[in-house]
Amino acid sequence: MTSRFHFPIHAISNDRVKLIPLNIDRHVRPFFRDSISHPELYAHMPLGPFESVTDLMDQFLVESNSHILSFSNPESFAFAIIDKTRSASPEDSEGELAGTVSFIRTSPIHLSTEIGFIVILPPYQRTHVATNAVGLALQYALGSTEDDGLGLRRVHWQASTANPASAKLAIKMGFERVGLTPWHMRFVNGKENGKIGNGREPPPGTDPRDLWRDTLSFTLAWDKWEAGGKELAARAMMKY
Repeated sequence: MTSRFHFPIHAISNDRVKLIPLNIDRHVRPFFRDSISHPELYAHMPLGPFESVTDLMDQFLVESNSHILSFSNPESFAFAIIDKTRSASPEDSEGELAGTVSFIRTSPIHLSTEIGFIVILPPYQRTHVATNAVGLALQYALGSTEDDGLGLRRVHWQASTANPASAKLAIKMGFERVGLTPWHMRFVNGKENGKIGNGREPPPGTDPRDLWRDTLSFTLAWDKWEAGGKELAARAMMKY
């Protein structure tokens, strides 16, 4: 199935990481193989864990204008993350499949998108992969069309208060927190009084695996990007 994304898309890369359009036949099976034993990867996701490779494939192939992973949703586009510091693999001649990241909730009217459904496979966590994948996505989204970017004006990011690593990555890459109150500040590290998330009891009937998410919102606008944001992201990408 061909993506119906609002904008034309191509691969983007630096000397460490490459983002390429996710290919169902090439990338989904190895991604499922390397993630099936790690359900914790989806602890803060609206989807997953997936019971089979067919179940995972169906997330991309379902006909939907709202499903965040569907190729038929014009607001979403999924990339495979390739770690170019590793040897060539069956998935890519320049490296190994390290995870996935998507543009979601993309608006051609507001010229905005959100970086979401970012999953870094365990062997590539706490390396250069996450910062470089997010940095490349930002460079592509906020880069001018003259420089082969999408020319967007704003990129969003959302993180559960129970997922401090996501919030820290957003801040490291230059995102600003939106509507952050002192109450939210107490939970930005994910815990208060030993409780995970927002520290409250979940509503009756809630799935026991659900942390009753309290979401922190972040944003990065084009003006901040041009006024030092791109250099901040570039430094973060080079720290590992």
